[in-house]
Amino acid sequence: MPVITRLCAVAALLLSVAACTGPTVVTTDDTVAPPPAAAPPPETTRPSNAHLANAFAYALPGPESAGGATVYAFTTPSGRWQCQITPRTQVSCGKAGGTATAIGITGAPDDVTDPDGGTTTPTAILVDRTADPQFAALPASEVADPPVLPFNRILAVAGFRCNVQEASGVSCLSELSGKGFTFSADGFTTAYTDVPADAP
Repeated sequence: MPVITRLCAVAALLLSVAACTGPTVVTTDDTVAPPPAAAPPPETTRPSNAHLANAFAYALPGPESAGGATVYAFTTPSGRWQCQITPRTQVSCGKAGGTATAIGITGAPDDVTDPDGGTTTPTAILVDRTADPQFAALPASEVADPPVLPFNRILAVAGFRCNVQEASGVSCLSELSGKGFTFSADGFTTAYTDVPADAP
């Protein structure tokens, strides 16, 4: 008889375990929402390095007012615009020829604040390492006759990059902040326009 008692005890134990492992029964009208899906990571596109220019070809002695430190400067193929990268500080663009005349970009503001707190006509568009692109009144460039940056070539140096494209104009970017600008005489945007990888 002890064998039958043991068998009955084992059977009872198995039945009770099986009964406890069945599906969960919900007896309310409450529903549990599934956890929210994780948001996809933000889409970031790194600027292209497919068409880099040799930065050494654009290195020039900087202005005497800045102690002559090296700057990187170029003129556009049209000869209309000139840009200057001051290493780890800013990139600025204005009319070529070393004159501090009105910038002449459709949609640019008529006035900007000058260093004395007054207003004056903007002579350049610039972006520094962290701030948004802006129009500013800069003195005439002391860099004379910088070399031409050909269409679809990228000058990337000291935390900034610039290019010139026939379709969009001049475009420059702070590599630290990702902020930049694109402009031509016909208008401007506060975004960098990269050179397409398949550009000639």
